[in-house]
Order: sequence, then structure tokens, then C-alpha cells
Amino acid sequence: MGTKQERTPIPVTNRQVCNAVNQKIMIRKKIKKDFDAEDCGIRSLLDRVGDKWSLMIVDILRSEGTMRYSELDHKIESISQKMLASALKSLEIDGLVSRKVYPQVPPKVEYSLTQLGETLLPAIAVLKNWASASMPAILEARKKHATKKKAEG
Repeated sequence: MGTKQERTPIPVTNRQVCNAVNQKIMIRKKIKKDFDAEDCGIRSLLDRVGDKWSLMIVDILRSEGTMRYSELDHKIESISQKMLASALKSLEIDGLVSRKVYPQVPPKVEYSLTQLGETLLPAIAVLKNWASASMPAILEARKKHATKKKAEG
């Protein structure tokens, strides 16, 4: 019968651990860099401005002008505070919305569209017009799909 060989542990130095960790970090950075290529940047931007909250925030700021956080929160009833804060931060990072903090107690913060954000407005208008004109056909397609699914199952 075969005997089980005892494995002697290979001593690992701190330097080897650090090298392994650094190598993993370098690989992750390279993957991230490859993923952040121009087309991926465009895709991430379209994801950002294409989500329902960002478009809604930009459209509200277009129609209402500069607004405080609480005003936006009340205007968009179905959004959580966390999601509103996240969407505003993302829009600010992309330069579409500006955030102005007034040094007072309690702090006053206002949000408004930047010049870059205003350049998004014609695209939003086109999308809204398309949605409005296409809604009857879309509702009909959904109805047909639901009827087909019901008949199948």
C-alpha cells in the first residue's frame, strides 16, 4: 500500500507575498485599463445618461432651474435618497451637473445644469418625442407578446 508523503511547507517570505499581491494588482489595473478604452468609456457614459434617474434629473433641472437636494427629492417621488445622491454625484463627476455648497448652518447645497449638461437637452427632447410617438406601437407589441406567452403556457 502506498504511503502518504508528507509535504514540507515551503517557507513564504513577506517579499514573495508582496510580489504576488502586486502582480495581481498590476493584472487588475491592466484589465481595467483595457476595459476603459474609448468605446468602453462611451458605453459607460451612455449607461449613465441613459438610466431613468439621470435623464429625469437633467430634465427636471432643465425645466425648474437650480434646485436644492430636498426639492429634487420631493419632485422625484419614487427615488430613494441614496439613489438620488448617487445619480447627482455621477452627473457631477461627468460634468453635467454642478453642485454649489453655501457655507452656512445647516449647509445649503444647490444643483444646476452645466453648459455641458445643457448640450444633452436636445438629445433628451428627441428621445422623449420618439417615446411619445412610439408608445402606441410599443404597447401593442407588449400586448401581443403577453397574449402569445399566455397561449404558450
